[in-house]
Amino acid sequence: MRTMDWKTRAKALKQEVYALYLCSRHPKTPLYAKLFAVLIVGYALSPIDLIPDFVPVLGYIDDLVLIPLGITLLIRMMPREVLEECREKARINCPANKPRQWIGAVMVVCLWALAIYVTLRVVAHVIRS
Repeated sequence: MRTMDWKTRAKALKQEVYALYLCSRHPKTPLYAKLFAVLIVGYALSPIDLIPDFVPVLGYIDDLVLIPLGITLLIRMMPREVLEECREKARINCPANKPRQWIGAVMVVCLWALAIYVTLRVVAHVIRS
């Protein structure tokens, strides 16, 4: 028997991501957790995926594995009192002003640019050899 339907789960996940966004801006959150939070929340809210969804099977791996794994790790990094406070704020205040989605898009574009750069350097090195 199902405990929650998909709409309820999606709403809870969206609320948790928003709470983690709030945690990333909290002054008591350690710097390493803030950086990881920006990476995970930015990627989760980004309209651009590391692996495009149209790629068969692999296209959804980032959505089904990487984001939940990142969220789980991020929750463990957050101080308990900060996480509880931000969860309460997220529950009370639905995000009218959502975090800007361009941050995640810029990060993904930078990752792709880095991957292309490294690939071109390797190919150039192999051709010269």
